[in-house]
Amino acid sequence: MLTGKERAKLRSIANGEDTILYVGKGGVTENIIKQAEDALAARELIKGRVLENSLLTAREACDEIAEKTGAEGVQVIGSRFVLYKANPKEPKISLK
Repeated sequence: MLTGKERAKLRSIANGEDTILYVGKGGVTENIIKQAEDALAARELIKGRVLENSLLTAREACDEIAEKTGAEGVQVIGSRFVLYKANPKEPKISLK
């Protein structure tokens, strides 16, 4: 579980990141879960967006992807969300 300070740090880092995960009208598919897992392993912090034609809200998509990948939802604003999952072997982001 992330503390408020850790969450704030991750939000500031995510500010400069590009959105790399898009959830469309198909919802959260196996393909999206695979993309999220690969990106989280490589980057630890990813930004996603729910497209207008999706039936899910950003909160629902964020929660579902987080649950299936073991990540944590950092932030949801409008149609965008940020996920974080520490890489135990090669940590890239220090929360200390």
